[in-house]
Amino acid sequence: MKTQQRLIVAPSVLSADFSQITEDLHTIKRSGASWVHLDVMDGQFVPGITFGDKFVSDIRNKSDLIFDTHLMVNDPERQIEAFAQAGSDYITFHIETAVHAHRIVQQIRQTGKKVGISIVPATPVVLIQELLSEVDLVLVMTVNPGYGGQRLIDSCVNKAAELHALRQEHPDHTYLISVDGGVNASTIGTVKAAGIDVAVAGSAFFGAEDPAAFVQFLQDA
Repeated sequence: MKTQQRLIVAPSVLSADFSQITEDLHTIKRSGASWVHLDVMDGQFVPGITFGDKFVSDIRNKSDLIFDTHLMVNDPERQIEAFAQAGSDYITFHIETAVHAHRIVQQIRQTGKKVGISIVPATPVVLIQELLSEVDLVLVMTVNPGYGGQRLIDSCVNKAAELHALRQEHPDHTYLISVDGGVNASTIGTVKAAGIDVAVAGSAFFGAEDPAAFVQFLQDA
């Protein structure tokens, strides 16, 4: 049984200004957040295109925070080695993109990085249940991936609660539960009640008048 720790806040640079990314990374650090969420989009699995491994490599020496790399891409197995070498700490792939998911889990593990798996709103937890003892992080998308600033889909929170219950029931389930999408001051109470460990926040963080106060609010809510 996992002991609940203080909430990890992971600001998503999807909502940052890439032209001033170094300053935005400093803003994340000063806020008290401990992770940086990196949304990698390929324009195929999701509509938008963001950045590749070179971007991650270029900013790695700008921040000592945990790099939480979220591969929203088709054929993630082709990208894992590059993002591992670029300096990612966690590498998360989508079950919807994987035929041989267990092989991808092993591939990430062999790079020495933490393994994450993610599900979109239409995907039930049961589709990843066979892998739950093998991963370090489960990322529940609480919006349809591809765009920032969306409203949280309430029913997706039930999946976080289901993952929490499964973790309580199985000693070999030690994954962190993360939610991504629509996390803000109004929704944080709901998602925390589901038993999450990590809250990804993009537009709400970068749009906050005082990012440090926002992070504190999420952790104390």
